[in-house]
Amino acid sequence: MKYLKYHALGNDYIVLRPESFPAEMTSDMVRLICHRNFGVGSDGILYGPLISKSCDFGLRIFNPDGSEAEKSGNGLRIFARALYDEGLVKDQHFSVETIGGIVSCKVKNGGGIVTVQMGKVSFESQNIPVTGIHREVLNEEICVDGKTFRFCAATVGNPHCVILTDDPSPLDARRYGAIIENDSRFPNRINVQFMKVIDQGNIQIEIWERGAGYTLASGSSSTAAAAVAYKLGLCGPNIIVHMPGGNLEISFRNGFLATMTGPVTKVCEGVMTNEMFVKK
Repeated sequence: MKYLKYHALGNDYIVLRPESFPAEMTSDMVRLICHRNFGVGSDGILYGPLISKSCDFGLRIFNPDGSEAEKSGNGLRIFARALYDEGLVKDQHFSVETIGGIVSCKVKNGGGIVTVQMGKVSFESQNIPVTGIHREVLNEEICVDGKTFRFCAATVGNPHCVILTDDPSPLDARRYGAIIENDSRFPNRINVQFMKVIDQGNIQIEIWERGAGYTLASGSSSTAAAAVAYKLGLCGPNIIVHMPGGNLEISFRNGFLATMTGPVTKVCEGVMTNEMFVKK
């Protein structure tokens, strides 16, 4: 059962080709493979390429808790790089179908940089989703563990809650992220970003990822946070997102059509044994 492992700014994924992994991908298997003591260890699994009727490739994305993600910006960059390394694409644009929508990818610099057209960002409550009346979810309040935050919500094909703060910290992301992720106003749970606007072209975020926990970097989180900063008039259409794992470039055109550009690094490739899946 061959696998490839990459990281995108410290956010690591295992790529599994279906023909190399004949078993049905179950939640238990995902949790075991992603476990850093009992498995290979990763922030998620990219299962593909799959056959798609509308795109060049199909992709399923799994979180380390066994749940399935609609979309992942870092995951898509890694998947694009894996397709490039396996000789399935060259340096042309190609399309990938995910549960969260269709994206266009392009690999550059011999695989070191990947650009993904992430699609249109929406702030509409029914699209994210967020409970309550139909509205754009902007500058609302959420009380968590006795502390009140101002937040905006957005979807990039997966849901995000962007907390506006002057001092984003890993401590706050870890302390409040899980509570916000599971707040009842977010029926599908939600990714959480604590965001500081540095200037018109730069923001800083700390990330709590739905189904994964505290995360060093996230492409979809970067896109959502940048979109909120742009929507509120705090930044222009070209934004560098600063994260503990490194930086991503996010740009917007035609309203909120988002493009993400950032690095990918190959870590290793290997073979999983049947013994790993035998309960003892």
